[in-house]
Amino acid sequence: MSFLKKLGPGLLFAGAAIGVSHLVQSTRAGADFGFGLLWALLLVNLFKYPFFQFGPRYAMATGESLLEGYQKLGKGVLVTYFVLNLGTMVTIQAAVTIVTAGLAVQLFGLTTDVNLWSFLIIAICFGILLIGRYKVLDTVMKVIISILTLTTIIAVTAAIGFNVSPIEWTQVLPENSTQWVFLIAFMGWMPAPLDVSVWHSLWAIEKQKTLSKPPNKNMLDFKIGYLTTVFLGICFLSLGALVMFGSGETFSNQGVTFSKQLIDLYTTHLGDGAFYVIALAAFTTMFSTTLTCLDASPRAMAKTSELLKFSFVKKYTVWLAILAISTLIILVFFLSEMGLLVKIATVLSFLTAPFYAIINLRLITSHLTPKAWQPSLFIKIISVMGIVFLLGFSVWYLSIL
Repeated sequence: MSFLKKLGPGLLFAGAAIGVSHLVQSTRAGADFGFGLLWALLLVNLFKYPFFQFGPRYAMATGESLLEGYQKLGKGVLVTYFVLNLGTMVTIQAAVTIVTAGLAVQLFGLTTDVNLWSFLIIAICFGILLIGRYKVLDTVMKVIISILTLTTIIAVTAAIGFNVSPIEWTQVLPENSTQWVFLIAFMGWMPAPLDVSVWHSLWAIEKQKTLSKPPNKNMLDFKIGYLTTVFLGICFLSLGALVMFGSGETFSNQGVTFSKQLIDLYTTHLGDGAFYVIALAAFTTMFSTTLTCLDASPRAMAKTSELLKFSFVKKYTVWLAILAISTLIILVFFLSEMGLLVKIATVLSFLTAPFYAIINLRLITSHLTPKAWQPSLFIKIISVMGIVFLLGFSVWYLSIL
């Protein structure tokens, strides 16, 4: 029981990460390429690992979030973060909310009005965060991640049992610009955008307030959360590869239609009895992401505003309201463009990744981080390789636009 109490930020990270990147992008990767893009999933998770780890590592070492660290590196760094986050947070929130709403239509069937479902989902998440803040979020996420992991494992097991064809493990590269754009979008949110490292540092500080013992350098909570995201990413890619690959189905860009296609493909091949397992796994995946994103962006923007002395918007509740209202406005006007919203959000996340990678590495290896908490030589080497990887793909992508 004491072990479970110590878990928190790592599972919140998993809740934020396991969403569009897994349910939509990983499933599509499996549906379109079979297991051919497994290399990309594993490689991007490896190269992003250090930069995500640096968030809670810095927080536990200094008692400060990455945002305070960014400020100490220079006000320009913090201002850049503020601008980048301001430009992406509404698009990201809208993308995850519309997918969640589409799945709610399929699972609950009370109404097919996606705008109404979006409003209800945002309202429920808003209420949870307004009333309970971190403590309730921490408890709710442990339940959601448990349900998600169990239902996903059941679904993959059923898909393996159904599959009678030999599995093709040959790894492939995209063959045209459309497929390359998909690959960039796939890696953009796999396992999550790198700015989630900032969220994780804020959650780590909140969690530490509830614990009596000093933080442990083994980072077990983070490792559990990260390995969970990688494992479930492989699971969703496997579901796409085992059930959808070669079906010839073209996914719609509209939220409700996409959600129905996704669930119908599973139930057609795995039987109607799989409906609630698949639908529940999909819905909990997206609800957890919607909830954690709605908490984290306002939390980060409020702290950034406080550090930059933007006194009129330094409260968490103000940013929470701004994000909730802005998301609903975006969905009213761009409801039919779910696919475009997802693509924009994921590509932007990949293109901004090098900034977060470079700044996080610079901060964690600077005099601002106690020597005892600085990463090992191996992690530093992986970090440099990761920066080269992210920069290389970003420059290449911009060159073909």
